[in-house]
Amino acid sequence: MSLTSLVPLATHRAMTDQSYSDLRLASVYDALNPAGKDTDFYLDVAGDSPRTILDMGCGTGLLAVEFARRGHRVTGADPAAGMMSIARARTGGSLVTWIDCDAASLATETRFDLIVMTGHVFQVFLTDEAIAAALGNLRRHLAPNGRLVFETRNPAVREWEEWTAADTSTRVEVDGVGPVDVHYDVTSAEGQFVRFETHFGFADGDKVVTPSELRFIERDQLAEALARAGFAEVEWYGDWDRSPARPDSPEIIVIAG
Repeated sequence: MSLTSLVPLATHRAMTDQSYSDLRLASVYDALNPAGKDTDFYLDVAGDSPRTILDMGCGTGLLAVEFARRGHRVTGADPAAGMMSIARARTGGSLVTWIDCDAASLATETRFDLIVMTGHVFQVFLTDEAIAAALGNLRRHLAPNGRLVFETRNPAVREWEEWTAADTSTRVEVDGVGPVDVHYDVTSAEGQFVRFETHFGFADGDKVVTPSELRFIERDQLAEALARAGFAEVEWYGDWDRSPARPDSPEIIVIAG
């Protein structure tokens, strides 16, 4: 299995995952999650004409800066201090407006042509109330004809069953840190909720374990939440090639307006 985007980015609940708030741990993220087909998908959705874009849960800012380099007016928002420190220091970071906030507390007069939530960040909204607060607030921040685009893993595929130490163990080289050994391990899976641990092993012998929890929402529940938030038109895809969403598709990709 690919490790890409296994760990969700950070449009977080009130308690931010240590993997993103701690600068040393956050610095490992890009090495684990380089740009891939999902990045190409979001860049393609933005298009070539200049747009006003919000990257909600921007993490280390890789995508936000790439949007800006392509001529878009970009805001990157995230509540995780470690991630935002990396984003602001990234080459090209001065091209982006950075805001320290989560999706529910975002408050800006800017209205966006496009809002994206990448890296399966939507799965950190664990309750119906958290989903409603995030979707409703982001809907209010869309410009006329604006679109919200995000993805969540298809629960029918049961991807978490592959999140074991044997299947996910890897070593990455991190600038300024050195080699880091990482693996994931699921600790419980009950209904739509999966708890897992990320294990970090540093060259100096330091070991850190961070707990996380994700929700694997069903498509029909998501459709209802989008409708309640005021999204009248929704396109559904099942993978980054824009193939239709099928029962066995790995992703549930949403383009909503």
